[in-house]
Amino acid sequence: MGSSPVKIAIIGTGLIGPRHAQAVLNEPDAILSCIVDPSPAAEAIAKQLEVLRYASVQEMLASSSKPDAAIVCTPNHTHVSVSKELLDGDVHVLCEKPISVDVPSGQDLVNHAASLNLHLLVGHHRRFNRYIVTTKRLLSSHSLGRIVAVSGLWTLYKPPPYFDAPTEWRRTSSGGPILINLIHEIDILHHLLGPIVRVSAEATPSQRGHEAEEGAAILLRFASGAVGTFVLSDAVPSPYNFEAGTGENPTIPKMGQDIYRIFGTEACLSVPDMRIWSYGQGEKSWTSGMKEEVVSVEEMRMPFELQVEHLVRVVRGVEAPSCSGSDGLRAVVVCDAVKRALETGEAVDVPLGVDQRV
Repeated sequence: MGSSPVKIAIIGTGLIGPRHAQAVLNEPDAILSCIVDPSPAAEAIAKQLEVLRYASVQEMLASSSKPDAAIVCTPNHTHVSVSKELLDGDVHVLCEKPISVDVPSGQDLVNHAASLNLHLLVGHHRRFNRYIVTTKRLLSSHSLGRIVAVSGLWTLYKPPPYFDAPTEWRRTSSGGPILINLIHEIDILHHLLGPIVRVSAEATPSQRGHEAEEGAAILLRFASGAVGTFVLSDAVPSPYNFEAGTGENPTIPKMGQDIYRIFGTEACLSVPDMRIWSYGQGEKSWTSGMKEEVVSVEEMRMPFELQVEHLVRVVRGVEAPSCSGSDGLRAVVVCDAVKRALETGEAVDVPLGVDQRV
């Protein structure tokens, strides 16, 4: 690509599409080429962004606005078909999570991109969040020692309008917090602690009566031997969630509560308040006093902007995907295992043999 700007299209203009579009507009090495959305209401968004709107991917591919890469922001169940259409048009794809709503179609998409020698990235943008970047750096330095356990929370309240048209699909089995929210958490845990190999789960009580689950208490085992617990719910008033903890989502007030606690043989860390507790140079004993250290977290660009900057570098061939198609699929595999654990009441082993080519 040289140093010419990378042309990027946005596919779908629901809640997340315009945020990706703004991130592209804020990237000096990228150009927002167009948006694609069949809804006439998207025309107003196109005018606001000062770009052309196309009603279909095929219409866009046949136009002068054909991009180098596209960000897929359509409903979950369409991610595979839309991404394939773009790949067949010789366009690199950054697909919003989840890469798919089931494992076979996700694997098919990963294989399809590999066969065309095109990049397939998955939009787990929280890998670019400054608190996660700092946590990853701390864990890589082994300052906590060997990781033994992790405890996580994603709990908040989604109001009734969240499930109204045109997003009534959120009431269905593909629209619950496992595939919408937990999948982010699973990717973060994979990114920080390595692959999960076994899950167990118990469902929270249903309050809405939708087909979609409302939450679960989940037990995790990692390939490293570490274990973890995670409580998930989108039906309880709570500040204990990634968005409120980190302030990442501008529509959710920042509260700053810790949402992850990571326990190592030498120290423990809470995130995002970034407090490390250890015995310092003293004796490791429950009767000893503990030392508290607050880790500084440097200011960074917004994760969506950093993700677009990364996409540009991947398209130019100077960087490998941070979250590849197979990485994104691995999170779907774990979420599928959580759903099966809820259905069967039994522990479910998670295979490690996800295609790693893309």
